[in-house]
Amino acid sequence: FSTTSVRCSKNRRLRQKRVISERQLTRYFVDHRKVRVVGGQGGGGGHSFHSEPRKIFGGPDGGNGGDGGHVILKADQQMKSLSSVLPFYQGFHGERGGSKNCYGANGAYVYVKVGFELQCNACMSLHFKVPVGTLVKEDGKVVADLTQHGEEYVAAYGGAGGKGNRFFLSNENRAPTLFTPGEPGQERVLHLELKTTAHAGLVGFPNAGKSSLLRAISRARPAVAAYPFTTLNPHVGIVHYQDYEQVAVADIPGLIKGAHQNRGLGVAFLRHIERCRFLLYVVDLSVSQPWIQLQDLKYELEQYKKGLSERPCVVIGNKIDLAQSRINLLLLKEQIDHRVIALSVLTGDNLEELLLHLRELYDTYVKTEQSRGQSPVKW
Repeated sequence: FSTTSVRCSKNRRLRQKRVISERQLTRYFVDHRKVRVVGGQGGGGGHSFHSEPRKIFGGPDGGNGGDGGHVILKADQQMKSLSSVLPFYQGFHGERGGSKNCYGANGAYVYVKVGFELQCNACMSLHFKVPVGTLVKEDGKVVADLTQHGEEYVAAYGGAGGKGNRFFLSNENRAPTLFTPGEPGQERVLHLELKTTAHAGLVGFPNAGKSSLLRAISRARPAVAAYPFTTLNPHVGIVHYQDYEQVAVADIPGLIKGAHQNRGLGVAFLRHIERCRFLLYVVDLSVSQPWIQLQDLKYELEQYKKGLSERPCVVIGNKIDLAQSRINLLLLKEQIDHRVIALSVLTGDNLEELLLHLRELYDTYVKTEQSRGQSPVKW
């Protein structure tokens, strides 16, 4: 039986791809991660006595063990998500002390390129990269804030190496047999959080058209379909401008009423919104009284965190291609004070106005951060 026959090759070409879920289809954005880090174990001390011909009492010569390797976080401006950070890291162990007063080697250094690539060097720590602007928390308290490229934080220290029997040589004890084992490495459970998920966050109820809008203005490809469903994980798309500026827009999973009480994973979704610098409220103009949607969204944000609903924003009225939407648009503008941008993701009408206003919001954010003496987040 040969699988290289013409008949088999035709069957392979006609075979359809397996249906992939949304989680497998897209590398979704991750802005918080729980990580357990353990430092390397220190090497044990050596236990030996010098021995050579015509030298009976050579004395102890067991060397000390090597120190365990540290686990170090390093901020990298090329990293934008915590999706590649593993849930567990452990430093390398130190080697045991040898005879002839040989010290054990320290724990090996491994430079970890988060995601796919590994590069080994002859040092003593384990590094893994995280995005710039990562908060490191332990038991709810902030222990590190990595705000600069190349900034490092020792997450877990390696254990000290044990002492060999040569260390315990004294005038009172000329032949010590005592040696100590290496100390265990430090063990901690840390929570990594990004202070900024994206520049702009798309906020709205399920099926308002947020994912379709992100697909229309960027190269991101969140899952969309002709039937009602909601995204479960945030997706980030990059909007490119002619002057090479890049604005990151996050598709936040749809909220429901009572989200601040954690209904429908509401608190997790609201946490993503908290890490956006300005908000894009997406409302469905085809439903009656669309301003009620905006009021409910702002209420959920304000109940979750006071002042969150007061961030710079714009209201996007989607589905303007429908007849009823044009009537509701006039009523919406009468009910609210915010700027309303009416568009249709399906036909692409008025997307240019949204992109221009998005750039205005971004420029305002950059100027505000610079006036405070802080560096704005760049993509």
